[in-house]
Amino acid sequence: MTMEMKLTRIAKRKGYTIGRMEVDGQYLCDTLEPTWRDLHHGARKLRGQTAIPEGRYPVVVTLSPRFKRWLPLLWGVPQFEGVRIHAGNTAADTAGCILVGQNLKPGMVLNSNIYLHRLMQLLDRRQPGTPVYITIQ
Repeated sequence: MTMEMKLTRIAKRKGYTIGRMEVDGQYLCDTLEPTWRDLHHGARKLRGQTAIPEGRYPVVVTLSPRFKRWLPLLWGVPQFEGVRIHAGNTAADTAGCILVGQNLKPGMVLNSNIYLHRLMQLLDRRQPGTPVYITIQ
């Protein structure tokens, strides 16, 4: 058995991307990422300003050197390294990562620490050794 996360992008705007995150089929929160660019069809990645490509990626929880805490890390993202799921409010806080929270204002997620805590609780409660994947579409 695996834990399946799904991020469905619902608003691709200039400067940011809004999505909805589910864990094992249950809505958890909204997400914020940098600008979506069609990397599969020739768009160029801008460092720290580009949402990761669609796909299915393994997720592991590791100690983040930047945040000094345990956070989810996506493995094997083409052209990207160190993609994490973490707290933040605007596209300026992301540098290519996925921010969690509530999309209550255009271009922002709020209550991010609350939703990161909820996600970490779900990850902590899974059976030891249970693989985690995220599908981004």
